[in-house]
Amino acid sequence: MAHAATGNLVTINYTGTLADGTVFDSTLEGLECDDQECSDESCDDGCDDGCDDDCGCGHASGPMTFKLGEAILFPQIDEAIVGMTPGEKKTITIVAADAFGEYDKEFIFTVPRSDLPSDMIPEVGDELSLTNEDDEEIDVVVLELTDEEVTFDSNHPLAGEDVIFEIELVSIQ
Repeated sequence: MAHAATGNLVTINYTGTLADGTVFDSTLEGLECDDQECSDESCDDGCDDGCDDDCGCGHASGPMTFKLGEAILFPQIDEAIVGMTPGEKKTITIVAADAFGEYDKEFIFTVPRSDLPSDMIPEVGDELSLTNEDDEEIDVVVLELTDEEVTFDSNHPLAGEDVIFEIELVSIQ
């Protein structure tokens, strides 16, 4: 049986979880979103027929095919797949610093409400995209509101979290 090598086109299934078991991403069809992440209409994929389209919470549907060695997900996943045979499964843990980074308090900032668009009415917990002075988009979460200011967190939602991936090599092409 063939073993996966760098440069091969491989197809995998994976499930990414946090240490507490929370699933944050998966290619497995029919995987339901985490209730906390999908408690609002933003996760409605518009399907009324039970289809498995992306729910908007980072969950893909169906196996993923990519060229091994291009680090499409994380380099540690590519390294784990090298040498695997179709049907084989592995579980790897990627520490926070090598995954989405450590949580950094310097990524928390406050903006006067007067600097926000007049039609923006933020609420604590809102996930927004802001544009900085260099016209770069920054994804943020609203942390705190006062009458004069809004405090945002631009850390990745999984910053500071070790992530665990269960990987199954489906095929090598």
